[in-house]
Amino acid sequence: MSARIGVAGWAAPALTPALAAEVDQHAAAVRDILLIGVEGAGAVGAVVLLASYGRGLLDHVLDADWTPTSWVGLRLRAICELAHLHDVKPLTGDVPVLPKLA
Repeated sequence: MSARIGVAGWAAPALTPALAAEVDQHAAAVRDILLIGVEGAGAVGAVVLLASYGRGLLDHVLDADWTPTSWVGLRLRAICELAHLHDVKPLTGDVPVLPKLA
């Protein structure tokens, strides 16, 4: 997923506070969906849950031509950032969703 988002997709939120806020909102939504909607989510590595969620999202995307700044692109970026942040640790609500911009 990271490769499909591309360099421009990774740089855009750093340059645009509005996009950074959107990615943060997507990350919070994904985290909440997984923590509330998946039984036993707190006992599974975050990367497993996030990879499954991301694959499911891609399987249901009707528009294969999504861009890094589209809803799908921002959601996937949020999934990737959460995976990098949590890695094999379980998702928790007490960890900041995403690091704050400098």
